[in-house]
This record gives sequence, structure tokens and C-alpha cells, in this order.
Amino acid sequence: MKQPVPEPRGGAARWSRSFVVQAAVVLLVFFLIRQFVVAPMAMQSAEIPYSEFKADLRAGNVQTVTIGRDQITGTLKDASIPTGKPFNTIVVADPELPGQLEAAGIVYQGQPAGDGGLLGTIIGLILPFALMAGFFYFVVLRGLRGMSSGKGGMGGIFSFGKSKAVPITGEQTGVTFADVGGADEAVGELREVVDYLKHPDKYQRLGGRIPKGVLLVGPPGAGKTLLARATAGEAGVTFYSITGSSFVEMFVGVGAARVRDLFEQAKAGAPSIVFIDEIDAVGRQRSGASAMNTHEEREQTLNQLLSEMDGFEANKGVIIMAATNRPEILDPALLRAGRFDRQVVVDVPDLLGREQILTIHLRNVALAPDARV
Repeated sequence: MKQPVPEPRGGAARWSRSFVVQAAVVLLVFFLIRQFVVAPMAMQSAEIPYSEFKADLRAGNVQTVTIGRDQITGTLKDASIPTGKPFNTIVVADPELPGQLEAAGIVYQGQPAGDGGLLGTIIGLILPFALMAGFFYFVVLRGLRGMSSGKGGMGGIFSFGKSKAVPITGEQTGVTFADVGGADEAVGELREVVDYLKHPDKYQRLGGRIPKGVLLVGPPGAGKTLLARATAGEAGVTFYSITGSSFVEMFVGVGAARVRDLFEQAKAGAPSIVFIDEIDAVGRQRSGASAMNTHEEREQTLNQLLSEMDGFEANKGVIIMAATNRPEILDPALLRAGRFDRQVVVDVPDLLGREQILTIHLRNVALAPDARV
């Protein structure tokens, strides 16, 4: 059996480094905001009358004092705050104040004119906003640019609208129809799709049209995903695989954006196969009314999927394949002609099919000479 080619790890490593940088930036911004905004606001000094300040001084409640040109600042003793409770008061001509402070054993100092004051206030007001603006620019704006350019990096965590489908070339799928056992009827129907992808001109000259969508229907574990990969591997075309639940997120509009991005990638890489596993997660039948918009995101995603399937021509070389084990709950609009009008039943293998599967899995296994399969 062919072995899948390992996926390059460079993108994952770059994403990991980018995530660490973004996390560090976020933590730094929150720390600086806490230090320069939250902490000063929590410790904001209370303005008190000068007479109250003198009364606290006589009562021994004053801890430290700084005498400035226009005001006196300091801290009052407070059992709940070890560093003291900040206060400020207007300067009053009081020549006896220094002597009273010395007599009370209070540490006091003067503040030179122009030291701190207005400049410190301006810096304290502007710096937090400058930090937040820097955070917004380097993370959010660069992230949105990363989304629009289709690149990773700083845009990784903001690329909500990018499809999660990873393109795999036909050789990298690692399987062909020779690696599928117990599904001869399904393989026979899918060979028509492979032949079209390999020789589209033959069908176009005769005016033939291949179905846009092929729906694989069968119980869990019957091999629907394997058949889709084998179809791409047999045809040697690019294979885009994604689950239906990957489209639906908590943010309204994300699923529709991912559907658009997926089809843009598929058309750019044509000929190609788009495989949506568990399509019932996004394609279940729509209700008559969604009272509280509980299904709004899923229905928007489904509407976009239907629109995209109508939007490209049948001869563009893009085949949509999907798998489900609950076809009865799918929306009728998905199953009409021109969309998933071809249904391939993939049932559990019978006895002969199980022997074929066992033979395939034993290809590279050493068996005893007398072993019988």
C-alpha cells in the first residue's frame, strides 16, 4: 500500500512561533495597563481640607508628607493599606508646619517646582492609550492583513474566514481504488468521475456534463472517506478535505466566509475534488422559522454552500463529494438536480468484500507458508 507523504511542518512551526509572540504581546500590554492605569486609579489620592490634614497630624495619623509648590501630598496611616492611604491638600502659608512634622517624627520632603507635575500627568494619560494603540496596530491590523493576503504569521488567530481544508495532491493521498476492498459497486460509479477528471475534453466534445456533486451514503466505518481519497488519488488531482462541523462557529458569518474561501481555493487549483465529511452537520434541513436565531449561522453557511454550487459551471473541473450516514435529514435543496444529484451507496462489506479488505491489509505483512486467508 502506498504510504502518505508527510505534511511539511514549516507552517505549523511558524504558526507556533507567531502564537507565542502574540501571547507575549497581549500579556505585556495587560501588565502595563495594570501598572499605569488600574493601579494608579485604585490608589488615587483623596483631596482633604488643610484643617483636616492638621487634625490628622496632631492625632498622629500622618505617615509621609511631600510639600510642593501648589499642594501637599502624602499618605495617612491605614491598617488595610500597608503603604498608607494617599491624600492631597492645598498649600497654605504655615511656617510652623516643618517644625510640627519634625516634632511628630514624620518623614517629609519638598518637591521642586516643575518636577513631575503637568508632564507626569500628561505621560500618565497618554502612555496607556499609546500602548493600546500599539497593541491594536501590531496584532489586530496586521492580523487582518494576514487574512486578506492569505498568509499565516500574525494573522493566524484572526483568520476566522479562512477555510480549514488542507489541499493534498493526488499522489499524497496515499490511496487509489486498488487500496479499496468490499465496495466494487461504489468504485464502479466513481470511476466515471475519475475518467472525467482525467479526460474532460472527451466529455466536453460530446456535450456531456458530469454531476457537480456526489454524495456518499452509508453507515459509519463503511469507507466513505477512503473512497473519496482514493478517487482523488486515482485521478491525480488536488484533494480538499474538511468536515461539515468546521464551517459552523459561534461568530455569525464565519461559516459562509469559509465556504467562499474553500471554493475559491478549489477553483484556483482545478481540476480538484472537494470532500465534505459529515455534511449533515451543516446541511441538515432548514426549519420554517428560527425564533431566536439559534440556527442562523448554520443556515447562512448552508445558503452559501448552495450558492457556490450553483455559481460554478459543471465543466470547470471541480467535483464536490460529501459523506453522510443520515441522508434523510439533509435539506432537499442539497439533493436536487445540479447539486448532490448523484448518490453512491457505500454499504458494509459482505463476506467476499471482507476477504478483499483483509488481503489488501496483508500485502506488506510476512505470512507463514501455510497461512490461508
